[in-house]
Amino acid sequence: MEDSDYIIVGAGSAGCVLAERLSASGRHAVTLIEAGGSDRRFYVHLPLGYGKLFYDPAVNWMYRAEPDPGLAGNSDHWPRGRLLGGSSSINAMVWIRGHRADYEDWGQSAPGWGWEECLRAYRAIEDNEAGADAWRGQGGPLFISANRQGLHPLVQDYIAACGQAGLAETPDFNGESQEGAGIYQMTIKGARRNSTARAFLRPAMKRANLKVVTHAQVTRVVVEAGRAVGVELRQGGQTRILRARGEVILSGGAINSPQMLQLSGIGPGALLQGMGLPVLVDNPNVGAHLSDHQGVNYTWSMRVPTYNDVLRPWWGKALAGLQYFAGGRGPLAKSINHAGGFFRTDPALARPNMQLYMQAFSTLIPRNGERPILSPDPWSGLSIGLSNCRPTSRGEILLASPDPLAHPVIRANAFATGHDVDEMLLAVKFLRRIAAQPAMARLIKEELRPGPAVTTDADLIADFRARSGTVYHPSCTCRMGADPATSVLDARLRVRGVTGLRVIDASSFPNLIAGNTNAPAILMGWKGAALVLEDAR
Repeated sequence: MEDSDYIIVGAGSAGCVLAERLSASGRHAVTLIEAGGSDRRFYVHLPLGYGKLFYDPAVNWMYRAEPDPGLAGNSDHWPRGRLLGGSSSINAMVWIRGHRADYEDWGQSAPGWGWEECLRAYRAIEDNEAGADAWRGQGGPLFISANRQGLHPLVQDYIAACGQAGLAETPDFNGESQEGAGIYQMTIKGARRNSTARAFLRPAMKRANLKVVTHAQVTRVVVEAGRAVGVELRQGGQTRILRARGEVILSGGAINSPQMLQLSGIGPGALLQGMGLPVLVDNPNVGAHLSDHQGVNYTWSMRVPTYNDVLRPWWGKALAGLQYFAGGRGPLAKSINHAGGFFRTDPALARPNMQLYMQAFSTLIPRNGERPILSPDPWSGLSIGLSNCRPTSRGEILLASPDPLAHPVIRANAFATGHDVDEMLLAVKFLRRIAAQPAMARLIKEELRPGPAVTTDADLIADFRARSGTVYHPSCTCRMGADPATSVLDARLRVRGVTGLRVIDASSFPNLIAGNTNAPAILMGWKGAALVLEDAR
């Protein structure tokens, strides 16, 4: 295979965007390398099919975090996409940008990443079904569903109960105000998942100057005289080197990208030396600052039908399938998170610090080998979940072995600070406050989890430690920033200490966004590509 101008490692949320943008002019030869395979799978494109992908090693890295004292010693399952589209091909498809203040924080540590710059990029990316306004974009490459049709009837009861609890309805979480309860926008188009593989990569694959290499595991970045000149990869039992005339760009995400840097000799020096790896750049920030949202569900049995009643029996599955295949309708055409919200646990806070997820179904009974979204509990159940928006606990990603095929060590370090514990305690009490409002209370039979016997602060804390887990938003492990002592990248996403090497994905975030992280990961690819092209002039 001939040399390329740009080599992109990882065809995920950011990598697919990078491949499209860098190849668009036709002037640059671009090679995109993906460890997994094709996204052409039924359950990838079926919106509600992501439950079948949750434990599928054919499309999923199947990571597992270390036993975590903050999670009552539990070892959390960390699914990450291992196919074209990456985690945008297996996620729950909720489109949330984050609070404008998040980007104002970004802009303080990384010039060019403030709110106004990022808003312009988002509006260029989006083709929002709700139409263009001062916040939304229309006509861009990524269609965003407004998700206003075919919602479960309980959505309106949930929104009404939130209003009765003091959380007013908001028409657009990506609009003027994030705070409130409402309906989530989705990366769904024509009743099919609209991943970055579908929206960006597939159109770009028609170009002669873009090559996509699948089932190829990159084992290290090749660095010569302080410059990244290519990558070493394994494919089909063979190892070879691909060279880049311009730059190497890592887009493996918050786990793979720091792992790849460390395998390449860029990271905590003592760790690398202890594994017999050469130390090219001693930077303890590589793999550090791991930030993630932790979430927990409260679950009730209901007096009215929920999706449990539809998706549990065989005849309900058959009806849902008929609705989907006949007209792209019904529960299979959507994510299970129809609605949600953002709220403050303390009115003195300047911005929301908690996110809500309303699901008209429940899955308390586990099923081996899948997340039982398509086989819920045999009763009418409803769950309302929440996750913390700005946790102060920090974890790390570290090599477990010099073997590039071995999974790294993931230490989430959840609820390691009093701040995170205290605000989660207030947050779970708010879930019960929502459920106690007339709009919901009349429909609820009983609380199933954690159950009415769990009332004291100590018991509530013990419960959420035992039942919480990642909501799949890891980030910041190769973060950019102005201070070399606390970051890996500069504001142009260049790895400090090595030329010709960038990291462009969720690991590059200066700090964690308040909300789902797929949108800002796509933003990284969009704005990152512009920086690469500017520097190539």
